[in-house]
Amino acid sequence: MATTRSAPLLKHLLARLNPARSVTYMPRPGDGTPRAVTLIPGDGIGPLVTGAVEQVMEAMHAPVYFEKYEVYGDMKAVPPEVLDSIRKNKVCLKGGLATPMGGGVSSLNVQLRKELDLYASLVNCFNLPGLPTRHENVDIVVIRENTEGEYSGLEHEVVPGVVESLKFCSERIAKYAFEYAYLNNRKKVTAVHKANIMKLADGLFLESCREVATRYPGIKYNEIIVDNCCMQLVSKPEQFDVMVTPNLYGNLVANTAAGIAGGTGVMPGGNVGADHAVFEQGASAGNVGNEKVVEQQKANPVALLLSSAMMLRHLQFPAFADRLETAVKKVILEGKYRTKDLGGTSTTQEVVDAVINALD
Repeated sequence: MATTRSAPLLKHLLARLNPARSVTYMPRPGDGTPRAVTLIPGDGIGPLVTGAVEQVMEAMHAPVYFEKYEVYGDMKAVPPEVLDSIRKNKVCLKGGLATPMGGGVSSLNVQLRKELDLYASLVNCFNLPGLPTRHENVDIVVIRENTEGEYSGLEHEVVPGVVESLKFCSERIAKYAFEYAYLNNRKKVTAVHKANIMKLADGLFLESCREVATRYPGIKYNEIIVDNCCMQLVSKPEQFDVMVTPNLYGNLVANTAAGIAGGTGVMPGGNVGADHAVFEQGASAGNVGNEKVVEQQKANPVALLLSSAMMLRHLQFPAFADRLETAVKKVILEGKYRTKDLGGTSTTQEVVDAVINALD
């Protein structure tokens, strides 16, 4: 805990969160015009954590404003006006939407990805200074295909009792993973697969990754079977950098990596396509929470705050993103305000107030 740290060490670590800054980027005239963002509070803890983001954005005077829509996981479909808003604004921030178990009811999360062709899911799993974890030096980006494969819901009953799941592979997710690594100074891309069994589908996925890898000679490329990947993640997670995966494996890998790096409550993420982006808590486990957390108002807002920083950077507001990330990391490092999942007793509002007070 931060309370046991010596004052000089704490001061040194805080200084590392505030590096000297020169010119960030030269904006074009009009780049500071406030941008509209579609906001979906969602189910469970969603309204709590999206409300946290709204408060922090207002405190920063960030150049964004929200168009809020009520969408719930038990709806049959995403309302057309919500899709129209996202198509117009290009960017959306959302809380968790509960996914019904069985019964033929489609997940609204999957519907959003399909309707907007958000083919790439990105989850950043990394150690936060001051938050104790079993492993150090973890900084993994999991990029998974978001619209194809088992997890996309492309399945049908051939005859009673026989269900067929359709699984395809796409070169575009491989392109996105390598482009992300190239633009973010990442050194290695690891393809996660099960081609020893799924020889055609995952075999095609690997062929795509290998072909794209030849265009990026400065980035190391390797492959790992998903079984071994899970074992390696929990034993030596620091060996991974960028991981690219088909749909279903990626969901499992991302949630595992999040748990290793500090918990799903602190890991940011988003979904992106050629024209639109939706930002949300990175790892899906716990993104709706439970009734007790909602009643006690103790949901962890950190993951969505960091996701909103990713959103600000996506909107080309890097200085605001830096301020928000630095404030969140400062609060985590000092350790005074933490929700129960991080070993504390703070409410959502207490964490939000601490972040606002930490804004530089």
